[in-house]
Amino acid sequence: MTVKRTILLAFLLIIAGFAMAQKGNNEKSDNAGNAGNSGSKPTPNNMWEAGAHGGYMFNTGDVATQGGYGVGLHLRKSLDYIFSLRGEALYGSFSGTAYDSLRNFENNWASVTAFGLINLNSLRWNKPVRKVSLYVGAGVGASYFEVSKIVPPDRMPTLALKREIAPQIAATLGIAVRLGKRFNVGLDHQAMMILGSRGDLIDGFDRDEANERTGFADILQYSNVRLNFNIGKANDSEPLYWVNPLEVVLDQVKEGQKKQDIAIKDSDGDGVIDAIDQEADTPPDVPVDTKGRTLDSDRDGVADYKDREPYNPPRAGESVSPDGVVENPNPAVRPGAGGGVSEDRVREIVDEMLKDYKLTESANAVADWFLPMIHFGNDAAAIKYSDYGTLAGIARMMKSNPNLRLVITGHTDATGVEESNNALSYQRSQAVVDHLVENHGIGRGRLVIQWKGQQEALVPSASSYMNRRVEFRVAAPEDVEMDPPSGTNAKKKDGY
Repeated sequence: MTVKRTILLAFLLIIAGFAMAQKGNNEKSDNAGNAGNSGSKPTPNNMWEAGAHGGYMFNTGDVATQGGYGVGLHLRKSLDYIFSLRGEALYGSFSGTAYDSLRNFENNWASVTAFGLINLNSLRWNKPVRKVSLYVGAGVGASYFEVSKIVPPDRMPTLALKREIAPQIAATLGIAVRLGKRFNVGLDHQAMMILGSRGDLIDGFDRDEANERTGFADILQYSNVRLNFNIGKANDSEPLYWVNPLEVVLDQVKEGQKKQDIAIKDSDGDGVIDAIDQEADTPPDVPVDTKGRTLDSDRDGVADYKDREPYNPPRAGESVSPDGVVENPNPAVRPGAGGGVSEDRVREIVDEMLKDYKLTESANAVADWFLPMIHFGNDAAAIKYSDYGTLAGIARMMKSNPNLRLVITGHTDATGVEESNNALSYQRSQAVVDHLVENHGIGRGRLVIQWKGQQEALVPSASSYMNRRVEFRVAAPEDVEMDPPSGTNAKKKDGY
């Protein structure tokens, strides 16, 4: 009874320690989930493993062992995806016989051990749940055993070592195979060594045949089969040493993909996603507006894909047929009453729209919109090679519009004195004019030089690259070339 009570008390202490550790882990997980306002936790709540084991027990010591049996219970809990703790109780019996039959023994063994385990294949992430778990571990605990000597065999057993609690260290190696979310089986081997004066007395003898003390302690070996059950709530995950560490992340990615698929789903294939589609069943290949509604350009109540005159809106007093044709054209608004829209009317509509955008006044208005600018280095008037293409485009535009004149205006940043900046801005304009004349054959009289110095900065920074520029615009009749600034050694070229 004393042995059973001792083992039971130690096992209960191990379980209590595990429970306190798990409570702390749960509180940390809950705090992390609340802090992130997230419904899912980075590390999910997971089950406990409880099991029973039994196997072959033998001793490696001074006397050859004949083996015996061992049985026990264990409880295991994951700390994370790699590390776990396992507490277990073991009871067994084994015996041994020396070669001379003069040193025989029998040991009745009881122990409790707490193991720290490392899962060796936790870094394999190719599957959501592992089928096999490989682990190693080390542990500490206490033993409580009794050894009887039988010397010689025909005599009554003699008590060699009575039961006392002794500390021990242990190591384990095992493999488990998953058969389901709640059950797995395993093979495990343990080696245990007693610390202190009892360490060489597991077999009852600490001396050899010559009655000399042996130089190493006995080692208890235990090879066993385990039946393991996962205990926990239905929505808890399996113990984490079975679970892919990226499972939560992968699930969130899959969930995000599902939401994305829903967000961009276009059930009727009209190019407008369902979230904003106001006609979710548009026929295939039918033109729709930005809200997925079937187009009716002339607003006559007949969709464009059915309308024989999709751009012919009915006027006052007119009606249309089911195929969108005006049935009673009004002569007052449709000269000739021939129905439809005349070519002249189409031209009028186009011209009206172009006037709204000021596209019909002159080619100059269009050119103003698309003329670029080029930039210069600090205190430099040399044109960069990267701007040669820009100037070539301007030259092509001028050749396509032979009556077009351009104003070329030079600018500088606000560094340096104003007199020098005025001269530099003029030199930049002059450099561009020379380039267009000499490299592209543009007539000098079509180019009007102007200079602004530092007066019209684009950005407030005094030394900004953006301010060191030459701008182009279409010349108005009143635009004339400015004289070079004072102190500039420049002359107008022939041809202007």
